[in-house]
Amino acid sequence: MDENFIRTRISELRIKKNVSEYKMSLDLGHSKSYIQSISSGKALPSLSEFLYICDYLGVTPKEFFDTSPSDPLIISELYSLSQNMEKEDLEALVTVARRLQRRQKTH
Repeated sequence: MDENFIRTRISELRIKKNVSEYKMSLDLGHSKSYIQSISSGKALPSLSEFLYICDYLGVTPKEFFDTSPSDPLIISELYSLSQNMEKEDLEALVTVARRLQRRQKTH
């Protein structure tokens, strides 16, 4: 992993969130070219800015660096939604996920 990974990953997650570099820059409280300067390789965010970027993109730092999930934003949303579910509902969700996984393996 290197600086290019961070730049590419920010762009990838930003695009999945369907937000422009301009809008993201302003939403984070920076000049309109802040994210563009990161994407182009002219700058890298500080650690505190990186954490703000993760929060803005709806991912944890762990999810940011873990590229194995196909869509970390959806996985993060599913995780958030499951936080307050009753045990019975969580078990039903796991059952559905297992069924879908088996179906996916057979296709």
